[in-house]
Amino acid sequence: MISASRAGLTASAIALAAILTACAEPPAPKSAPPPPPPIALAPKLIEQASAYRYYMDRASKITPAFAAGPDIAQALKVGVSYEPKQFLQGAIAYGAIVALQDPAFVAGVRQYAGSPAQRQEIAYAIMKDPAYVVGIQGSSSAAGLVVNALGADGASFYEAGKTVKQSAYDIQRQSWSKADVASRDLRLSQAKSLSATPLVGDLAETSRLQQAATGGQTLGLTGAPATPPFTPVVIRSLSIAALAILGYGNETNIETLNALMVEPNIASCTNLAKLNLYQCLAVSKPHYEDIFCLGQHAMMDTARCVIKASGQPEPYEYKFVPKVRPDATYTVTPVKKPAKKAAKK
Repeated sequence: MISASRAGLTASAIALAAILTACAEPPAPKSAPPPPPPIALAPKLIEQASAYRYYMDRASKITPAFAAGPDIAQALKVGVSYEPKQFLQGAIAYGAIVALQDPAFVAGVRQYAGSPAQRQEIAYAIMKDPAYVVGIQGSSSAAGLVVNALGADGASFYEAGKTVKQSAYDIQRQSWSKADVASRDLRLSQAKSLSATPLVGDLAETSRLQQAATGGQTLGLTGAPATPPFTPVVIRSLSIAALAILGYGNETNIETLNALMVEPNIASCTNLAKLNLYQCLAVSKPHYEDIFCLGQHAMMDTARCVIKASGQPEPYEYKFVPKVRPDATYTVTPVKKPAKKAAKK
């Protein structure tokens, strides 16, 4: 039987516990996860994208309205004025900005931006293998935008080049076009110099692309979702865009970003276009031949590289090849030499 004193102590202990519980501080709420970092792309990449746009916009507007040699010389300066390495990096950087225009892709990458550790894990996986980005939700729609944007650039430039190339034949009716180009060696050395000089993009275009990269402005681009496999250029554009969303696209990681923008196949394509251009100009004499060099090598060959980078079908130029029936047989009849006349005695 419990004594009265023990019962009183028990009651007192219960009452004291109730008082302490009431006075205790409520448990601290769980801290909310930190917000994802703002989308940021290194200024150098924005400038490269702007330089790419500056060249493509100007070179695609070259028309065959040539009335004299200086007109051709000026058009050549525009057509040859890109440095192959910068041109390729600019195309990839521009592709990254295009990919950032896709809300589904941005949301898909941000699923992995919940914590610094998770962001780092995904970012390092992309740096190690850019193709990792293809598995992220929204990559198909973003790739579709990039494919369409680069493909449209290349197609427009190619058609302009075809028009210029055709004028090389049409303009031969004008006597001035058959005159030899003055200072041919200087013209070739100038083309090589311009090909080795990086371009600077337009200031207004740089600002527009900067705002587009951070979500402050839309580029107004469209494109149906694409299905893998994507070209290396498209994949690298997506990977850089993903790093920008994860907080790893800034100037601190510029060396890694530059390494991601190396693509040997398209680099070889643009270098070959330049080599063919130099060889063409080296043997070109009359003005109309310079027009051919401009249209075919400076414009069409370069445009083909951009189309190839996008993954769209490369243009096909019809060439006449005589057909031979597979079942036909041909006999070669030796030609008899005429008999020598006997010498008169």
